[in-house]
Amino acid sequence: MEGVENSRESRIGIPARDMAQIAVFAALIAALGLPGAITVGFSGVPITVQTLGVILAGAVLGGRKGTAAVAVFLALTMIGLPLLSGGRTGLTALAGPSAGYLIGWIPAALFIGLLTARILPRYPIVLGLLVNAAGGILIIYLFGTIGLLLRTDLGVGPAVTTNFAFIPGDLVKVVVATVVAKGVHRAYPGVIGA
Repeated sequence: MEGVENSRESRIGIPARDMAQIAVFAALIAALGLPGAITVGFSGVPITVQTLGVILAGAVLGGRKGTAAVAVFLALTMIGLPLLSGGRTGLTALAGPSAGYLIGWIPAALFIGLLTARILPRYPIVLGLLVNAAGGILIIYLFGTIGLLLRTDLGVGPAVTTNFAFIPGDLVKVVVATVVAKGVHRAYPGVIGA
């Protein structure tokens, strides 16, 4: 039986099941870019649905696989695939004001995934909301604000207040991700540990 399990691992030592989950969530993040983006305010940073995929990757897959899914997605955009909302590539986004937000996706997924693993197997809704909000809003906004300071001539105050336009939508994403993660962890209680 041990030989059968080993045959299901890839050449780089990642089980096929993990690779499939990582690929599915990278594709989910890409698909969430299809509705496009809405640019609000003067910062030039678009509102997208793709951060929902980032939050879901961490909340459903955990720190290791969730971060890997986000990293695979970002790697695909860096090689020129127009997978970011509005048909942008990673190189285009990194050259603009949204660079920090994009970079913040990786630590956000890691943070959410690591803390989600700690609140399992029950996955209390309130703790799930707090974890997803801290990672999906606070961490991404922190990196985004730093990116705005480096990529634009905004001061600290305007760079911070730029984030206010994103809060209502991001709160909805946090709630949706929490409800979905609760359902997944109830139905498939070993996803993060697997």
